[in-house]
Amino acid sequence: MRGFIFGAGSFYGLEERPTQDDYIVAADGGYETCLLAGITPSVVVGDFDSMAKPTDFPNIIQVPVEKDDTDSMLAIKLALDKGCKEIYLYGVTGGDRLDHTIAAFQNLLYIRRCGAKGCVYDKGFCFTAIEAETVVLESHVEWGLLSIFAINGQADGVTIAGAQYTLDNGTLHPHIPMGVSNHFQGKPVTIGVKSGALLVGWELATTK
Repeated sequence: MRGFIFGAGSFYGLEERPTQDDYIVAADGGYETCLLAGITPSVVVGDFDSMAKPTDFPNIIQVPVEKDDTDSMLAIKLALDKGCKEIYLYGVTGGDRLDHTIAAFQNLLYIRRCGAKGCVYDKGFCFTAIEAETVVLESHVEWGLLSIFAINGQADGVTIAGAQYTLDNGTLHPHIPMGVSNHFQGKPVTIGVKSGALLVGWELATTK
């Protein structure tokens, strides 16, 4: 089962569209994002500080405004509890809240450490987190952008193969953005890290 989470941030359209077999969570104002996309969520969760509580939707989990988890994190935990191994997040970046965008990137590492894969969709970009593993990314755009950041302290044994700028068993630091603005070269790019975690973002074809 795949999980789809919709937040109240900026929505740039769907790259992956849910099916009837997927679990769809609207986080607070993400309910309006679902309606905009023509999607009926499985459940709505939130404290309803960004929109009024829906009166015509039966499956609602209301939580206090003062709480430890954001509405998006609560939605992620619901999807993980359902056994979702792939979680796609929309509407969790942009808007007027840069802090929630940063939280969305942290959430990606949380998802990875729970044994699932998360993808955050921003304007023309997709982001994911990897930790002590290797991934292969397909080229979606000619000379498409690719950026890599260390997000959990120092990342060692970093390999980038097939991109404009390559790296063999290198080190990335969270205070030096050396991995920003790389490029695809019309072929898949392999990214690996032996120790530590990376935030990986790549350009999607929807930007062209």
